Amino acid sequence: MADTRFEPRIAHKDCFKEAVCVNASRIYDACRDRECLEDVRVWFVERDQEIIDNAIAVKLKSAEVCNVFIDAEPVPFNRGYYCVELTIYISVRLDVTVSPASNPCEICGLCICTKKAVLFGSEGSVKVFSSEYVCDDDDIQSQPSGNLPRVTCQVAEPVCLGARLVTICEPCQCCCVPRSVSRRFGGCFDHGCGERAVLATLGLFLIIQLERQVQMLMPVYDFCMPEKICVEEGSNDPCELFCRMSFPTDAFFPPKAGECGSPSPACGDDHAPKCGCGH
Repeated sequence: MADTRFEPRIAHKDCFKEAVCVNASRIYDACRDRECLEDVRVWFVERDQEIIDNAIAVKLKSAEVCNVFIDAEPVPFNRGYYCVELTIYISVRLDVTVSPASNPCEICGLCICTKKAVLFGSEGSVKVFSSEYVCDDDDIQSQPSGNLPRVTCQVAEPVCLGARLVTICEPCQCCCVPRSVSRRFGGCFDHGCGERAVLATLGLFLIIQLERQVQMLMPVYDFCMPEKICVEEGSNDPCELFCRMSFPTDAFFPPKAGECGSPSPACGDDHAPKCGCGH
């Protein structure tokens, strides 16, 4: 199996009461990534593209990951390894100025980026059958799972690094956006034609994991962070500030009791309130 190392946030050795058997998703491999998406085109629905064609300045206000499409395929001649491809759809908000005397107007656009990683997911030779309860209906047999591992992707909110207007010199392009994403914008992105375009630079933090359902006898200590880096950090000018940022560990893991407020009194103190977030 691949060398998958994890970094515990706090080492609490010999702090568990018992070992229990659980059916859980075991993480066979994982990687974290700090991605600088430089000059990614922002796509707009037709009514907003007309505003961009007449704009003189744009400012990137905020960004949000609205969906991630995930595909995994076995790597040929490398048993147990899988190529994971992510298509990330990011909704961005911009202030657009169309004339020096007017106030900027706010519009939304869509950035599309892809990410690939090769991770170890082990092999499986069984099919798993299960049933799930359906309210007010017959219990339906769930689709049996196959040999592919389950891929999960955790993405923090993108960091807005900049945006600029450019003149389009290439022929019309087709922007293929799933309907589940385009419904958020109230229009279609398939026109691809306009006089001007917006290029955005975004910073992205993410974690990719390959999991399988297994039965394990295990104690529980604390959260863990993968040490493996998906891609080497870049050093180009638009990304220098982003590359100096620390990985936002707390954004991916909720705080424990005593970490979300004032320090909790020690357990066992007769005069102390109940253990927790200061309660």
